Amino acid sequence: MANATDPASVPLFEARNISKSYGHVNALMDVNFEVRQKEVVGLLGDNGAGKSTLIKILSGVVNPDTGEFRRKGEKVDIGSRRRSEAAGIQTIYQDIALVRSMSIMRNIYAGREPTGPLGFLKMREMRTTSMQILENYVRIAGITSPDLMVEDLSGGQAQAVAIARAVHFKRDILLLDEPTSALSVRETEKVLAIMRELAEGGVSCVFVTHNLYHAFRVCDRFVVMAHGRTVKSVVKADTSLNELTDLIMTH
Repeated sequence: MANATDPASVPLFEARNISKSYGHVNALMDVNFEVRQKEVVGLLGDNGAGKSTLIKILSGVVNPDTGEFRRKGEKVDIGSRRRSEAAGIQTIYQDIALVRSMSIMRNIYAGREPTGPLGFLKMREMRTTSMQILENYVRIAGITSPDLMVEDLSGGQAQAVAIARAVHFKRDILLLDEPTSALSVRETEKVLAIMRELAEGGVSCVFVTHNLYHAFRVCDRFVVMAHGRTVKSVVKADTSLNELTDLIMTH
């Protein structure tokens, strides 16, 4: 059995005793949440459960009133988007946060463009690396060139590009906020498959969704929230779809 000093027993990331209030409204109350290596965690709960607030805190967009964060057992500060990303976290929202009027390549390198000694962009390097990223991480029909405009992509294709960008730039925890809600059946299948592939390759995912069927297909563990608290954390082998449904409906 792993002991406390065994690296395998230490979560990749932990949020401990997280609380957040807005005036008299307690959005989160002493929430504990962890992500382990090579797993997909389903973050579940009805509207108002606190999922969105927790995701914003983990993303560095909102600061908690109390609590702390640890990465591989070491305390970290994720009080801004930059610090959250430095801790290996990337959030992919429903609206994907890509610039639709720019190409896939320019979106992948936005804010990170390599330049030469005179300040000119290294376009050939960016295009070559972007194609490698698409071939290694996306593998979704229709994405044949890094020069394609994001506005010409389907929802599933854009999701795949956002995921590929995050993985390439060394994020090993992806927070996916309702990534399948606006996708076709075929694109949903691909995004679910990408999550499983990422976990097996070492990139852990937090899957925020209202679709319990999708969650039960791809997640290794589930965290159910209600009224700003964690109701239950349970591995897939110890629960069922009906039990998860009952937990959400009765809290």
